[in-house]
Amino acid sequence: MPLVNVRGVDHYYEWIGASQSLDDKPVMVFIHGWGGSARYWQSTAEALSDQFNCLLYDLRGFGRSRLPLEPVGLLYEMEDYAQDLAALLEKLALKRVYINAHSMGASVATMFLNRYPEQVERAILTCSGIFEYEKKSFAAFHKFGGYVVKYRPRWFLRIPFAGALFMARFLHRPLPGTVSRAFLEDFIMADYDAALGTMLTSVSKYAAEVMPSEFAQLTVPTLLVAGEYDQIIPSALGQRAAALSDKVEYWEIPNTAHFPMLEAPDVYLKGVRQFLKGDQEIKI
Repeated sequence: MPLVNVRGVDHYYEWIGASQSLDDKPVMVFIHGWGGSARYWQSTAEALSDQFNCLLYDLRGFGRSRLPLEPVGLLYEMEDYAQDLAALLEKLALKRVYINAHSMGASVATMFLNRYPEQVERAILTCSGIFEYEKKSFAAFHKFGGYVVKYRPRWFLRIPFAGALFMARFLHRPLPGTVSRAFLEDFIMADYDAALGTMLTSVSKYAAEVMPSEFAQLTVPTLLVAGEYDQIIPSALGQRAAALSDKVEYWEIPNTAHFPMLEAPDVYLKGVRQFLKGDQEIKI
């Protein structure tokens, strides 16, 4: 299993479609969301590997990027994960890349774009947006989320159709059973400190206050993709974020929810390819 030590933590990474030399095609880096891993980006990366050397990696504390037994003193703010990405690219000697990020990973990517704009050609943020802070609802979310993170017994995996039940709230169209089960496995295996820490920081008063300015500062050409029926990050929040910068193009995919790249892969890939070619407007 390929691992690279990034800021004291061994990070899992893999290349899809990469030849012996990385100079023949540009590099696209994929960033997954909360509770997941790079596994769910694999089909998208394989489809784009004709144009790109695709780099997938698991965020610190998720998937196969396990935290060490001895704490390394790192925080779980989105800025800290952006620093992880910068260190990963340095370790792999990657000077300039494309980024394709999803959900919480899109927040990490937005932070990265504003801190290292010279390293990114274009970016795709899928299911991202800005939200207003509401003290009571945020407190309730954190309390409930804390219980969810704490209670993740492995015997859930032995329940028939548990993966489909787990993913139902995230989808408008069902995914194959093996894909849904992989999501549940990643969620159950995620490190407790990372899962709780990122939940508290990505949905917080600070995030609600800082993310609008982060979107407004973007200078890298960016495509913000939303799912019409997304209940996790409603499309209206994506529209609001995209309106803050003329560098951000907004595109909503009908009849999809929080995973449009898996629910409507052909549509998603067609729009992404148009954006990557430099088209001013996505036409599907």
